[in-house]
Amino acid sequence: MAHGGFLRQHSDDPELASHIMHDYTQADLDDQTRGMLDFAVKLTKNPAGSTKADLEKLRSLGLDEQQVLSTVMITCLFNFMTRLADGLGV
Repeated sequence: MAHGGFLRQHSDDPELASHIMHDYTQADLDDQTRGMLDFAVKLTKNPAGSTKADLEKLRSLGLDEQQVLSTVMITCLFNFMTRLADGLGV
């Protein structure tokens, strides 16, 4: 919930956080944002299933190499932190 609160507080669209937390596919997102979220979900649910084509899709949406790397790293960091907290019973 902390991340949703941050998004609500810093977004011009107060309903955006609710849409993203419950089902981002129903939110009014631009193609680039939706593509990043689709990739993050795929990488989270099936890390071994991520392909070069997935990265090319991000590039085709206009992400440069730094943005692609940031998308991968942020997704991995959130997955790591969640698993660490779960593993410690936090």
